[in-house]
Amino acid sequence: MQFIYPTFLYALAALAIPIIIHLFYFRRFKKVYFTNVRFLKEVKEETSARQKLRNLLVLLMRCLAVAFLVFAFAQPFLPQDVEVKTGQNAVSVFVDNSFSMNALSEEAPLVEIAKQRAKEIIGAYAVEDRFQVLTNDFEGRHQRLVSKEEAIGLVEEIHPSPAVRKLSQVLARQQQALSSGTADNKTAFLISDFQKNITDLGGFTDTLVQVNLVPLQAVQESNVSIDSAWFEAPVQMLNQPNPLVVKIKNWSNENADNVRLSVTYDGEVKPVGELSIPASSSVTDTVNISIRKTGWAEAKLSITDYPVQFDDHYFFTYNVADAVNVLVINEQSPDARLAAAFKGIDYFKVTNQLSRNLDYSKFSGYQLIIANGLVNISSGLAFELKQYVENGGNVLVFPAANANTGSYQAFLQSIPANELQNFEPQERAVGDINTEEFVFKDVYENRSANLKLPVTKGNYRLSSFASRGEEKLLTYRDGNVFLAKYKAGQGILYLCTAPLDEQYSDLARNGEIFIPMLYKMAIGSARNRPIAYTIGRVETIEADNVVRGGESVYKLKGEQEEFIPQQRILTSKVYLGVQDQIKKAGYYDLFLNPDTTLAKFAFNYDRRESNLAYIPENQLKETAPENMSILTEKAAASFTEVVSDRSRGVVLWRWCLILALLALAGEVLLLRLWKK
Repeated sequence: MQFIYPTFLYALAALAIPIIIHLFYFRRFKKVYFTNVRFLKEVKEETSARQKLRNLLVLLMRCLAVAFLVFAFAQPFLPQDVEVKTGQNAVSVFVDNSFSMNALSEEAPLVEIAKQRAKEIIGAYAVEDRFQVLTNDFEGRHQRLVSKEEAIGLVEEIHPSPAVRKLSQVLARQQQALSSGTADNKTAFLISDFQKNITDLGGFTDTLVQVNLVPLQAVQESNVSIDSAWFEAPVQMLNQPNPLVVKIKNWSNENADNVRLSVTYDGEVKPVGELSIPASSSVTDTVNISIRKTGWAEAKLSITDYPVQFDDHYFFTYNVADAVNVLVINEQSPDARLAAAFKGIDYFKVTNQLSRNLDYSKFSGYQLIIANGLVNISSGLAFELKQYVENGGNVLVFPAANANTGSYQAFLQSIPANELQNFEPQERAVGDINTEEFVFKDVYENRSANLKLPVTKGNYRLSSFASRGEEKLLTYRDGNVFLAKYKAGQGILYLCTAPLDEQYSDLARNGEIFIPMLYKMAIGSARNRPIAYTIGRVETIEADNVVRGGESVYKLKGEQEEFIPQQRILTSKVYLGVQDQIKKAGYYDLFLNPDTTLAKFAFNYDRRESNLAYIPENQLKETAPENMSILTEKAAASFTEVVSDRSRGVVLWRWCLILALLALAGEVLLLRLWKK
């Protein structure tokens, strides 16, 4: 047994007071005359013995009362297996307020129990101690040490949040806050359900911070979530069915039957059907979206699942353009067969311009630029094409038979792409088509032997630098390249080694190859634009920049909030930094003025919280580092006692106070009931 305030033990000298009173206790006797005192002598001796025993018991009760009262002030305790420290404390309490903490325990939602635990932990410390209250939100106000009263107030304000943090990030944050103070003792508490996908405690080795893990156990629950969704085609078409693929996951160990799936768009809820999902697996389904109008649109996928519901909805947006704009840059007059290839598709709007009459400022408005039969690529055009490709545009190049390869070389090296070499006026046949690449993927049901491939009567050879990242789409039988693809920035350069002129190639007459090729190249510039983002995982989103000179501020507006994101403008694109500003799933409009919506973005909650697999307490004990302790309530009347016993040992001052009162009560009973 040890004492927190051992100097109070000097007060045991007060035991001398009842002893002195006992020793100097004299009674005054009265003389009474009797003729025979033999019987009185016997009575006197018996009464004297009983009186002496009574006085000794009273003395004992008084000494015990004084001793236990002194012990109570000295605050004795039985030390535990950790070192008991004295002095001021700096205490950091992390309350896991992620969506998984909405799961029910036998009493209440885990987040409410976590808040109660946090208040009991704070209550176990002295008023002069300092506290940090931390949540998954990582707010600035939570990164400082506050008073005991203010800490309890911060706990009361905690609400469920979409933010998800690894516990290693939490410990680093706690370590930083505790290091900012001057307290003698530093202690951290982590109150969480300890999901498997966030628990990574092995890397924390700071021995100056005493870490305590407080696991909370939920009732075993099943959960089904909409994991993700994506359109099969990169561009959504008007008045046509647009297949949307949906992935739904069952996170529990039991089969999920009769899961209802529905989709909402154009203000209508359309039931899709019921799904059966095997245990611990996922299924995909296809939903057709019939689009009736152009512009930005909002849509939502929903399932029925209870009680975990934050992942039952999947918000997404899409943009249907009025047309796919194609610019054809010609050396002379427009190519009739090229114009005819696009003429059959109303969705495409083709503009023909001569290479000497170009308006570079309008390049960003085209989804595909075709350089057809140019003899020279000027340095100005080369620079603008490079910028256009890097910002997400697609460029298709058909060189002229008499091209100035020097001017081409400067442009191709800037991408970088393999350069044109000598022109060989001889007949070659294409022998292979790459159906695994986007341009020709899913175009043909099977690679039929009757598929007619292009034949040319002259072509350029290409240099062969492996570092250029060349991908062959069409290849001659002798292994040389007919059509190659190069990625640059966010866009793509397609380079054909033969002129489009009918004198050298029959590609323009080959509808099986030419028309699907142009179509996929034109719509391919939009295929990397996500239909939805994840809250907490995405820091930057991209949109088209509509500001041309001057200063303007882009804003994002949700259902209940509006804010100005960080913004960085690079030519035709604006990059918006959202960081932790978006807290609620739903739709957010981008605008410069409230009357015009420039783009719509959809944000969903992080699906990492959908996995309700927790680390059991016994496994947590095995995996946690040696410098961490695990606290559970067990049979204690309050979690405050658990913390007190852990930090100070088994506290005995209450028992000392009770024993002191019992000793005083014993003295009263002796004096009242034991008559003289």
